[in-house]
Amino acid sequence: MATRAGVTKQTVSNVVNGRAAVRPDTEARVRAAIADLGYEPNLVARSLATGSTMTVGLIVPTVASPFYSEIVEEVENVLDQHGYHLVLCTTRADGDRAKRQLAGLSSRLVDALLIAGDRDLTDPLALLPDARFPIALCAWETQIPDSLPVVTIDYEHAGFLAGEHLRSLGHQRVAAVVELPTHELRLAGLRRAFAQDELTIGDERVFVPTQPTPAGGFAAAQAALAADPELTAIFASHDLLALGVLEAVKESGRSVPGDVSVIGFDDTAPVALTHPALTAVAIPSREMARQATALLLRAIDERTQPVNSAQLLRTSLVIRDSTGPAAR
Repeated sequence: MATRAGVTKQTVSNVVNGRAAVRPDTEARVRAAIADLGYEPNLVARSLATGSTMTVGLIVPTVASPFYSEIVEEVENVLDQHGYHLVLCTTRADGDRAKRQLAGLSSRLVDALLIAGDRDLTDPLALLPDARFPIALCAWETQIPDSLPVVTIDYEHAGFLAGEHLRSLGHQRVAAVVELPTHELRLAGLRRAFAQDELTIGDERVFVPTQPTPAGGFAAAQAALAADPELTAIFASHDLLALGVLEAVKESGRSVPGDVSVIGFDDTAPVALTHPALTAVAIPSREMARQATALLLRAIDERTQPVNSAQLLRTSLVIRDSTGPAAR
């Protein structure tokens, strides 16, 4: 192959492995030779020779959520650009499954591991005591471990943004549809915004869905509206719940936002297509995924553990049609 392309074997290796920069015209000749000869690299042989599998493990709670689907897509995009492959595992709200997935990845030949979301993992370091590859965390919401790098946001502040928006519109009678204890920080931020005006969102106004789906949000919102027919706003702790909340408000005969404003959290792609379009706190999921993956790839290249740091990305509020002034 090197002879056919008129380059050295090392240059062919650099192109195949993506380990070093190669001039575009040289890379084009090598790839043309690969195509002509029908070359398929033997990944097992290469991993034995180099000690690298060119794979990165990723653990997420679920791929049914648009939020985590976006993270998976972005991680795979970054890895593909650098010649790496993705090994994906899900925990599915099952702590025992999470432990098995971590144990399985730690015993396999992956070059690095990214853990996105902490719903089912309380102490990943304790579950990976002998990991010999770099590990990073992404979209981490509970207490950040002291010895692992993380790229995340300030979830309490994100909840505060939602509450601040509702207060600016004059809302006082507000309910919250929140997954607990997973989203405690989001609820705390919402409450802090109202507390600035000496208003309280008590536990009687917090409704925990039985499942993290639109159906769960629908049932929780029905309970909220039944408990206080004079509600003027409902906060949902993530977009899937918010989709159900929107439907529950409309089915009750009320209008959104004329009678009840609805605000979501994450700002994933589907919420801009709802009727009315959903106001939401936007979480930079793709940017978190890009930065965390880049951090791991640098650690692989440098053959070191990634720098133990916490990077907090900014959140923003995307105001659409589902929120308006409090009904009088």
